[in-house]
Amino acid sequence: MSILSALKISRRPAAAFVVVGLFWGCFAAYVPVIKAQLDVNDALFGTLLLGSATGLVSSMWLAPKADKVLGARSMQVGIILLSLVWLLPAQVTVPVVFAATMGLVGMASGLLDVVMNARVSELEAKHNRPLMNANHAMFSVAYAAAATITGLAREAEITPLFVFAGFSAFSVLMAPFLRMEVAKVDADADTSGDYPLWPILMAGFIVLVAFMSEATVEAWSALHIERTLGGGAAEGALGPAMLGFTMAFGRFSGQAISERVRDVTVVVCAATISATGAIIAALAVSPMMAYVGFGVLGLGVSVIGPIGLALVGRIVKPHLRTEAISKAAVLGFSGFFFAPVLMGLVSEAYGLRVAFGCVAALIMIAVPLAITVGRMPRADGKP
Repeated sequence: MSILSALKISRRPAAAFVVVGLFWGCFAAYVPVIKAQLDVNDALFGTLLLGSATGLVSSMWLAPKADKVLGARSMQVGIILLSLVWLLPAQVTVPVVFAATMGLVGMASGLLDVVMNARVSELEAKHNRPLMNANHAMFSVAYAAAATITGLAREAEITPLFVFAGFSAFSVLMAPFLRMEVAKVDADADTSGDYPLWPILMAGFIVLVAFMSEATVEAWSALHIERTLGGGAAEGALGPAMLGFTMAFGRFSGQAISERVRDVTVVVCAATISATGAIIAALAVSPMMAYVGFGVLGLGVSVIGPIGLALVGRIVKPHLRTEAISKAAVLGFSGFFFAPVLMGLVSEAYGLRVAFGCVAALIMIAVPLAITVGRMPRADGKP
């Protein structure tokens, strides 16, 4: 019941998480098709995805300002922008133009990411309970569903533009229901002290490690199954879908666990589980073994990012919450774009098996980061 209660409290930002998940799940399943359209190698394709990171970094400054101007309509505007820009990379065949359109995707996605996470953090403070995992679980559910639908669309040889357009129409129809008033918080009378940049960066790096690990599976799992293991289009699309389903389960479970277990303990256990999954995927000799690896990885990594973002909202003063989450979120979500670049370079040089092995080492970096942030005092003075 705690999960349903959490989703009821945060139903509007949860819907925004669904929208973001739909588009990224669709993109992940269409990666082999889009890469073929561009006719580029692994290293160049990963580099082209860096265009998204450029747009995402821009949103670090754009999102807090846009949130102040748009107020209650921030999520609505973000969803409409994201729905429109995703129609561009779906039909591009020129590499440079693809990178530019992905820059627009990164900017729109970053804006919505920051705003919806800030709304969840405000609700956490208002209701004094964790809500991040439940909301991020909705992203995973939508991501898995979109990847599955897209896999069927690929089998039917439906072009990416039509599928993205269908998700865009659905998302725009949801926008009118996502108006949400912003919490009015005045700065504390005592605003002395240094700006909490270091705690924000530490928590942001936790999110970065988690999302970089997640992004490698999203962008390269279909290729690993189809190219390394000889799977078909539907089998390839099931790779990111498996990640999404297990991440959804992990985050829903994490919602209940986070109300009873310390965040640091959860991160240590989750990192160990997800690293094990990455190793299984790297050593896979069949698509089924790869599915198990991706599933175990998703189960573990699912809770690390949301916990990192939740920690940001707790260790800074309320009037700094949106700005702090903006910085941490942009740092974290940049992992979705830097990871494919690094993955492409490693894959080109050593193959996808080695690249997924590197993911296992990356995930474990979250452990010392979480221990450090867990020792920092909360803004509300609670232990």
